[in-house]
Amino acid sequence: MKTKSENKAKQELFKFAFFPKYHDAIKYLAEELADKEDDWDFSGTKTPTHAILKNYLEHMFRKLQHEKKIHFTGDNKYACFNTGLVTDNWEEIYAFFEQYNKPKEQYDNPPFCFKAFMKKSNRELLAQFHNNLPEIADFFQKPEDLIFNPKCELIPEIDHIIEDNKERFPVHMQNCDNAEMRRKLEGAIEEVKRKVKTNYKIAVPQYFNGRIQLLLPLCLTPNSKNPDLALVVHKLNDTIYTARTCLTLKMAYNNARLIVKPQSSWLKP
Repeated sequence: MKTKSENKAKQELFKFAFFPKYHDAIKYLAEELADKEDDWDFSGTKTPTHAILKNYLEHMFRKLQHEKKIHFTGDNKYACFNTGLVTDNWEEIYAFFEQYNKPKEQYDNPPFCFKAFMKKSNRELLAQFHNNLPEIADFFQKPEDLIFNPKCELIPEIDHIIEDNKERFPVHMQNCDNAEMRRKLEGAIEEVKRKVKTNYKIAVPQYFNGRIQLLLPLCLTPNSKNPDLALVVHKLNDTIYTARTCLTLKMAYNNARLIVKPQSSWLKP
């Protein structure tokens, strides 16, 4: 199920442009044009849908709109934006649009029509935007925000995490009373506190609601090598992190992928 924010993101992208063959374009971007190291489907997906890539583009478009990084030609006939993706050879990839000239009655017609995803060196793209190619989205001002500071104390709001996220917990915990859930959650958080203090790379940055947060793996299933949830932490001040929610691993990966492909050993699609 999509969240309200996901639905809004998709609406904004399709309000901007008509996509004649959206799924074909996404498939081409994922399988032919973009760096093949990216995984755009969640594990266990039998038929590729590139769901992660679709989510990425929808949210990236909103961010670029906010930063006014959708560029237009002087006559407003063409538009483009930097997808933030690259080819195998590290060449930037852009989304290219032309003015929509086939309005349909009784529909809210978008101003543009999608033409193609293009490499920076594409002649058609350069003919229109040779001196005005847009930059990538800017997700952070301080590089240190992307790294967990082991000198800071992590103080989670345990009750809030449980009350608001019970349905995200493993099935074997969902029928536990709050006291038992609290004990297990506190134990998992104490364990990950020790881990992240000796290996800061465990913390994965994500972008959500206009700010950078960090994701930490929570292992709640006995004898399992894989985490069950991602704890979302953010700084209250220079000495304290807090945590008020947790995410499923799919939700966490979607948010983290908006910045860059996670390089952690625990957060995978």
